[in-house]
Amino acid sequence: MLSSSSSSSSSAGQTCGLVLIFAVLLQSICVAITFLYFTNELQQLRATYSESSLACFTREDFLLDVDLDYNEDSGPCWQVKRQLSRLIKKMMARHLLEEAASNAASSAASSATGRVSQVSTATEREASRSAVPRVAAHLTASQNRKSALITQNFSIRNNLGYKINAWEASGGGYSFLHNAGLNNGELVIPQTGFYYIYSQTYFRFREPEGVEPDSDPGSDSVRNPKQMVQYISKLTDYYPDPILLMKSARTSCWSKKAGYGLYSIYQGGVFQLNSNDRIFVSISNKDLVDMDKEASFFGAFMVS
Repeated sequence: MLSSSSSSSSSAGQTCGLVLIFAVLLQSICVAITFLYFTNELQQLRATYSESSLACFTREDFLLDVDLDYNEDSGPCWQVKRQLSRLIKKMMARHLLEEAASNAASSAASSATGRVSQVSTATEREASRSAVPRVAAHLTASQNRKSALITQNFSIRNNLGYKINAWEASGGGYSFLHNAGLNNGELVIPQTGFYYIYSQTYFRFREPEGVEPDSDPGSDSVRNPKQMVQYISKLTDYYPDPILLMKSARTSCWSKKAGYGLYSIYQGGVFQLNSNDRIFVSISNKDLVDMDKEASFFGAFMVS
């Protein structure tokens, strides 16, 4: 009895397994058939939509391919699309022509305005130049008047050395005065403005006459150092003492074996000056100054 019951239970298990396998296969077949059916339906719907009278308006190349796609048998959608495309192209062409004409007129007007502005600016500059005279001066030294160029009675309080009280303003070399004055070595400024002021002083050390250069190899190799300072100052109606604008200094030691030594100091800068201001040059050591017109000079010119 035990063997018959076990064999019947084994047969029942095999039957259940076969039923389950059959059910899975049947379900798979149903899913595949359903997928194929819906895929076919979607393709039919897509083809129907693309051939419908509204599909032509949904394409991205709406304005580009109308004439290519159109034929006598096309539907109403394609006919409307063709007419609409022509109308849009015509309106765009008219707009481009109007914009080009407007730009050309604007450019011509701007060019004419620019030319008028340039002429007006040039006229204003010429009027300004004629209304405000330019100021310039270049003064040079003269060896023939060396005894009158240096004075010792100047600015002891401010310790500005010795003022050069005479310059060559005309009659020789490149010196000149243009819309400026010169009084006692002072350059008189006629109008307020910004000026570039410059000066150069030429220094020359000479061995006193009758003294030969020291040739003793055991003696000191250099002479006592000489200090050379150039000052540029101004005098104004609002302050009693000179006002220092610039100074440049050097200390040089010349060899005892040399008969003379040379050096020049130049300086320049831009300063705001008022009408009737006076500017002048002074130096620290009058015995070393060489008033050569090409090497010692003083000047100024108006910048603005």
